[in-house]
Amino acid sequence: MKRFLFGLAAMLLAGMAGSASAQTMSYAEAGALIAKNCGPSIEKFCAKANLGTGEVRNCLMAHQDQVPQQCFDDYAAARASIAKRIAAQGDAWNVCNANIRQACAGVQPGDANILNCLIDASKVIRPACKSILVDAGWWQ
Repeated sequence: MKRFLFGLAAMLLAGMAGSASAQTMSYAEAGALIAKNCGPSIEKFCAKANLGTGEVRNCLMAHQDQVPQQCFDDYAAARASIAKRIAAQGDAWNVCNANIRQACAGVQPGDANILNCLIDASKVIRPACKSILVDAGWWQ
């Protein structure tokens, strides 16, 4: 089952592009969401499809009339959330740079030192910075 969930997360990553939600989900959460409503259909129709290549998604689409709509809805939600997380991780430095210079001057980068500094200085961190760090999965 672990292999199945990790495979689903890999499948999401392989077909990813872009999209949106307030707090993003982790790969494990995305895999679990997809497994919940797509798992039985994947096992029934797509057991021999390679994970991470788009074959599983294509297989599900080929059996669209027999696969619950909730499977496709969950897949779309997970894909959008993971895409937003990846985008937030790429944009975090630019969005938080002013806060880093203000609150964390002199902090040595590495080992999450800057992130820990921002968390410790949370009362003076701009909402946009907090929001992108939440979306990146780095701040609760």
